[in-house]
Amino acid sequence: MRGAAAARAAVSRVRYFEDFSAGEAIECGSRAVSREEIVEFARKFDAQPFHLDEEAAARSIYGGLIASGWHTAAITHGLFVEAVAGTMASMGSPGVDELRWLLPVRPGDTLSVRMVILELVPSRSKPDRGSVKVAYETRNQRGELVQSVIGRGIIARRPSG
Repeated sequence: MRGAAAARAAVSRVRYFEDFSAGEAIECGSRAVSREEIVEFARKFDAQPFHLDEEAAARSIYGGLIASGWHTAAITHGLFVEAVAGTMASMGSPGVDELRWLLPVRPGDTLSVRMVILELVPSRSKPDRGSVKVAYETRNQRGELVQSVIGRGIIARRPSG
């Protein structure tokens, strides 16, 4: 019975399109980034010397090992999913409009993500959903903006009845 009660409680917390408002800011938490994680991600997805090898990275324009921008994007998305997507009536995303890597992410950095709802547009052709335009800001432990993303999501409208 405990599982069923938890499932009902989770459903009652679902946020639909109508539950969001333009200008709303949501803190999505933070996460530390380790050297091992940077290298592991790079081996799998972005095998460039400044992501893999500390000596080569020291000779690069970055002066040391840095995380792949795609790794930073994955961390950002992971924090969003943990904090928000699990409680919203998400129907996925058609993609991002803008992605900028502004400063390198280094081993030992702690990244924090904040999302801001920029715009909500009800669908004209599919009344069961709406589009949300969102800005994500990823900052390091010094408050420096390391990545910015503007993206869109599709969120279900509140069922009638």
